[in-house]
Amino acid sequence: MTPASVGFQCPDDVRAGNAGVRRARPVSRLAGARRRFGPVTVSLVAVNLVVFVITAVSAASVGESPLDNWRSPVFQEFSQVPVLVDVLGQDWRLLTGAFLHIGITHLLLNMLSLLIFGPELEGRLGRWRYLAVYLVSALGGAVAIQLFGDPGRPVAGASAALYGLLGALGVLMVVARQDLRGLLTLLAINVVISFLPGVSLLGHLGGLVAGILATGLLVLARRRTALQAGGLALLAATLVTLALSVPPPLVVLGL
Repeated sequence: MTPASVGFQCPDDVRAGNAGVRRARPVSRLAGARRRFGPVTVSLVAVNLVVFVITAVSAASVGESPLDNWRSPVFQEFSQVPVLVDVLGQDWRLLTGAFLHIGITHLLLNMLSLLIFGPELEGRLGRWRYLAVYLVSALGGAVAIQLFGDPGRPVAGASAALYGLLGALGVLMVVARQDLRGLLTLLAINVVISFLPGVSLLGHLGGLVAGILATGLLVLARRRTALQAGGLALLAATLVTLALSVPPPLVVLGL
């Protein structure tokens, strides 16, 4: 007989009972890290870091401090300046500006936010959907700046895409019927911060709306990959058309 917490048990009965119990497999820390930080999130962070280094080196090449990377020729060539998109047709600025940052603090804050929210959404949406939402959100912020922002002010940063990710997370939480109070509080705090000098409120709101729309399309076309891809492509094309075809209000008013 085998001693048990209460009385004794027959060894044959113990072996028979254990035979039907599945043993838990140990999970390595490395495997957990791979699930936590998905390849798309890591790649986006890496691209932003590399671009910052390029702008810093470019600034140093013209005699500026590497920390003043916004003074570099690379930054000036790829940041979003609405008037240069409208007048000179430099359309690439609508997206390239989302991978530039003004100073190391701006870069680190945005990349920390991406590491906090990105893995959760990458796990829920899947890699290509997550990347698509990120890029569409960045484009949505650029469109808002293009239509309503200061025509001659350079704008850069991944903030619009990050606001889009927050909007995407909100849509998924609504679908899952989860409590939104924490997310809404975070959004409210960030919107207040967006009113500080030098911060683009237009870009943030544009990214937020675009992220909500993109994720809404994914939810409506659930399990229909072709329809999801087509919907996102149509949304992106619509945003680009708005940015390039609709004149800014200041231009319409002749100001």
